[in-house]
Amino acid sequence: MQNQKLLTDQDFTEAMDKGARLRVFQDDHVIDSGGVIIRFDADTVVIQSSVSDVAYHSRRGCEFFAMKKR
Repeated sequence: MQNQKLLTDQDFTEAMDKGARLRVFQDDHVIDSGGVIIRFDADTVVIQSSVSDVAYHSRRGCEFFAMKKR
């Protein structure tokens, strides 16, 4: 797997459109992994890992990486 850091709205849109699985880091720790973006705005990214598992992450407080196959 190869990781691509998501920084811009375009990065988040592409990851959402492709259904890319994400890894989310906060303070150098993985806090979420394997979910997909279901929506985002300037402050928040909403990630769904399963039907009932939805997480809200701060864009400023977290780093987001799309996991891509080589």
